[in-house]
Amino acid sequence: MTISELTLKSSDLEPARRFEVFTGSGRRRDWLPEEKARIVAESYDAGETVSAVARRYALSPQQLFAWRRAARQPLAETLAPEPLFVPAVVAAPKPEPTGKRPPQRKRKAARDGGVIELEIDGVTMRVGRGADAKTVAAVIRALKATS
Repeated sequence: MTISELTLKSSDLEPARRFEVFTGSGRRRDWLPEEKARIVAESYDAGETVSAVARRYALSPQQLFAWRRAARQPLAETLAPEPLFVPAVVAAPKPEPTGKRPPQRKRKAARDGGVIELEIDGVTMRVGRGADAKTVAAVIRALKATS
């Protein structure tokens, strides 16, 4: 019995002309974005089929269709949104003159300790110690909604 009789289920008497033997573990390939773009562009050429292009690069047609779908999505949808942070500025207290200080200054300095100041679109909001977190969140949402 010949090898073609074992593998070829055909009524033809002609033996198999070519067959592939896969050796190794079949690891996952990494494609560079430029290679993917070139292969996707080639699949859109006139007279080309997705199956033929996929076969040429040893891809499955499903993989090439996934690449084509990803290429059609706008860039903004593919990138994860970056978290929005604002710089925190910690201002050192200004040195007091060596002379007598007015009593109001002393009370105001104690009152300003631990105050968070937010500026949203030109509106300044000061949050002192003991402020209710839900109320502060509601005010911030309202300020953002008006901007």
